[in-house]
Amino acid sequence: MGDYIMKKIIQALLLSTIFLSCSASKKTYTIDEILSSAQIDPMSKYIHSNGNIFSFDNSSIIVSINKTGVYNAFSINISDGIMKSITENDKNAAYVKTYFPNDNRVIYQSDIGGNELDHVYVKDNKKGVIDLTPGNNLKASFFDWSEDGSSFYITSNSRDSRYFDLYRYSSSDYERKMIFKNDRGYNIDAISNDGSLIALSKTNSRYDSDIFIYNVISGEYESINETRGDVSQSVQYFSNDSKRLCLLTDQNSEFQYLVEYNIENGNLETIYKPDWDIKYSFLSPNKNYRVVAINKDSKRTIKIFDLNKNKFLELPELDDFILWGAHFSRDDKQIIFYAETGRSPVDIYHFDLDRKSQRRLTWNLNSSIKEKDLVKGEVVRFNSFDDVEIPGILYRPQNASNGTKVPAMIWVHGGPGGQSMLGYRDDIQFLVNHGYAIFAINNRGSGGYGKTFQMMDDQKHGKGDLDDCIASKQMLIETGYIDPSRIGIIGGSYGGFMVLAALAFRPQEFKVGVDIFGVSNWVRTLQSIPPWWESARKSLEIELGDFSDTEYLKSISPLFHADKIQKPLLVLQGANDPRVLKIESDEIVEAVRKNNVPVGYVVFDDEGHGFEKLKNKKKGYLSILSFLDEHLSN
Repeated sequence: MGDYIMKKIIQALLLSTIFLSCSASKKTYTIDEILSSAQIDPMSKYIHSNGNIFSFDNSSIIVSINKTGVYNAFSINISDGIMKSITENDKNAAYVKTYFPNDNRVIYQSDIGGNELDHVYVKDNKKGVIDLTPGNNLKASFFDWSEDGSSFYITSNSRDSRYFDLYRYSSSDYERKMIFKNDRGYNIDAISNDGSLIALSKTNSRYDSDIFIYNVISGEYESINETRGDVSQSVQYFSNDSKRLCLLTDQNSEFQYLVEYNIENGNLETIYKPDWDIKYSFLSPNKNYRVVAINKDSKRTIKIFDLNKNKFLELPELDDFILWGAHFSRDDKQIIFYAETGRSPVDIYHFDLDRKSQRRLTWNLNSSIKEKDLVKGEVVRFNSFDDVEIPGILYRPQNASNGTKVPAMIWVHGGPGGQSMLGYRDDIQFLVNHGYAIFAINNRGSGGYGKTFQMMDDQKHGKGDLDDCIASKQMLIETGYIDPSRIGIIGGSYGGFMVLAALAFRPQEFKVGVDIFGVSNWVRTLQSIPPWWESARKSLEIELGDFSDTEYLKSISPLFHADKIQKPLLVLQGANDPRVLKIESDEIVEAVRKNNVPVGYVVFDDEGHGFEKLKNKKKGYLSILSFLDEHLSN
């Protein structure tokens, strides 16, 4: 009897073990499962478009989603959530910008293979697809609508590749006229309701800019809100009567806040000044509400101010969400939000202000994935080598514990001056789901934490910022669940440079490096910046150093120190990248291979500075996982 009971216990334990093992295995998702989650145009998260996201009758919205393998334009019916395709591109992404005010025509932008030479197209139900900006080697963008909807504005560098002019297009026949010839490298910020005034900013450095108003009728410029010292400012919008401007400024502050400038008397009034950077602000179509986007400790949030009731709107059930953006319907009675939890892609939520009702329009997370199996990032801080507090976002694999130590990758964002933000990223979720901890560091020089912090790496790249990455290792080790012997570094663009700098200048600090289109030779990169970056050239020199000082630039360029790289390296590169040319990766790969070091190299012929197509994401993410499994995990 005792043997029988023991046999049953053993069988039960075996079955239980098998069941738990199977349950655990379900928590590790394949690359196809991860990438089957649809994602909304990432730029809609970071910047506000002046386009009409609601249709003319407020019955539907437009959005770009990558559910077909590349980003395409779709309409979503608000009442039933049914999604219909507008564009059907199979090679190049289509980023939808606006509905027309009085019909269902749409305007979208598209480049070729990630070369960033966007053209602006209209999808006309009668005439098909029309390129509004024909020509070669030009870059164009939709800018805004006129108040009455009879015309719209597009910026283009077709006349001079260095600068963007402003054109007005007829909504009926698409006839265009240049209304602002930009010969001085201005940024075009806003246009008045009647189209007579254009607000411009002139970038002197990342920390200093000047504001001007251009009179379209007289052709005269007026300098406004002149300041002493370094003040970064940009125009958000004109008032209805065109007598005032709303600006973002960091005058006498570490962070950007909202002010109103009276054009007639020069008075400046603070409108809203939170404790963190305001990223943008705009008015609803009927001017009843002011929307403000705030970067609060690496988390984007939205505030909506009711201008009639003089108070902020309450947004029920969205307090715990990451709110990337918002758009109002034409009548100001409906709002859509781009929102997420951090463990699933951005979804679209709809609010009806009259009915005080809320509904979710999209469910972008693959239905076979349980959100609880994914990981929400946590903002953590540590004191670096010189006691400067460094923030970052830590993603802890669910299997990590003091008894089960896991490998980790320090993730460095792009820039310089970029920032890692809380939010869903399929590349990070894929690696964390497969057992790798990720620490997305906001090293000194990152944005979002005040201009003093952002200035700390000027002309010191690959030094203090890199030392922050090294110092973060100790913080990771002290969590108790990171294996000290299995810590690597990964990053894209400027982050890719940091990876190469880590392996070249601190060759024993990290076990592996993954460089995603990173700069290896600053001399070449700064001499070959895209022509449309000309207005920011001075700013880049203040940030990175004199472009002609080749001795200094070589001293911080990993390519010229590649003989010191001894750790395994993986490089990923887009062949059409206009910012970091493919030769940057070609040469560093060739140089490091001479050291008899394992070097993987993946090139995407149809991508640029970032990977958009799902087939390329799949290949890239699997390459990273395979490389880490071989050289870090084991």
